Amino acid sequence: MRKQFLPFSQPSISEEEIAAVADVLRSGWITTGTNTILFEFAFSCYCEANGSVALTSATAGLHLLLTAMDIGPGDEVITPSMTWVSTVNMIVLAGATPVFVDVDGDTLTITPETIEPLLTDKTRLILPVHFAGGAADMDGIHQLARKRGITVVEDAAHAAGTEYKGQKIGSKGTSIFSFHPIKNMTTGEGGMFCSDDEELLQTIRALKFHGLSVDAHDRNQQGRLPQAEVLQPGFKYNMTDIAAVLGLGQLTRLDHFIDKRTRLAERYLEQLSEIEEILPLTTTKETSRHAWHLFIVRLDTEKAKMDRDVFMDMLKQRNIGTGLHFRAVHEQRYYRTTMPQVTGTLPETEWNSNRICSLPLFPSMTMDDVDNVVATIKEVLAA
Repeated sequence: MRKQFLPFSQPSISEEEIAAVADVLRSGWITTGTNTILFEFAFSCYCEANGSVALTSATAGLHLLLTAMDIGPGDEVITPSMTWVSTVNMIVLAGATPVFVDVDGDTLTITPETIEPLLTDKTRLILPVHFAGGAADMDGIHQLARKRGITVVEDAAHAAGTEYKGQKIGSKGTSIFSFHPIKNMTTGEGGMFCSDDEELLQTIRALKFHGLSVDAHDRNQQGRLPQAEVLQPGFKYNMTDIAAVLGLGQLTRLDHFIDKRTRLAERYLEQLSEIEEILPLTTTKETSRHAWHLFIVRLDTEKAKMDRDVFMDMLKQRNIGTGLHFRAVHEQRYYRTTMPQVTGTLPETEWNSNRICSLPLFPSMTMDDVDNVVATIKEVLAA
């Protein structure tokens, strides 16, 4: 058994990045400023996006999007239930109705075929999720949406560095990224809203900072120029320079992180091919570069003769950490109570929700760590 606990995820923060954050703390300007502007520009360049807005989280980005689109009571938003709850929470809090679409059983992404039967005259927005670092079939989804005049926005929380048919996620349309500590790159907490719609970007920029026409840096607080005008009621979702300077450092290493994650994932796939009880996800054919945000497997509970929760606990007892990404939203207590009619209508989602498990994957892991995880899985299954 391992002597030291192996977490399922761990941020990779360099001494140079720590020093850069310290420099910002000493500078006298720690909120939204030059570093945030530089980070937005650098991320736009990386993704080949028309423009970007740095935010406190991807959840903030979704909240601002729904507000900008004036989505509320009487509107429907199509999204998978196989996602993090924040997406659905924001839809419900806006007063709109989430419409859950089933996923492909092996890629855990939604498809045009699963979306189309759910479209109605009330559908305002489709939110596909690029799952675990793989890409959803965006061409098919956009084609379907254009026929009905419906907006598509990509949940790219898992997809910084993912490529779809040779193009980075974020280069077209509108995408929302996450920089939570478990993501491929982190700002501590944070997110980025990317779009080729300049009018939408301007609206998001205003809404993220009280609805003012300028942000904190432009107001030149230290000189106290006259206060800017409120264009419309807004929120407080602006990223700080403390977070942004960390993001700038992380972004320069993102491709290196993904390359290391890819090598680790390939080792997992090779080693796990011998274990019939473990079913890794597959990748959509349109994914030309997988970011490997997560390495997700499903436990064949019938063959293993144990359930997923017992499996995860037995690995933990042997100092192997795992994650759960995700328990389906409609199986969470609040949504079971308020939307009981959904249960039983999403067979692929529900099958995976009961069997899914994220194995350790982060850049500072070694190949020996992967081999140790696989050996421990074999030991648990044999027990």
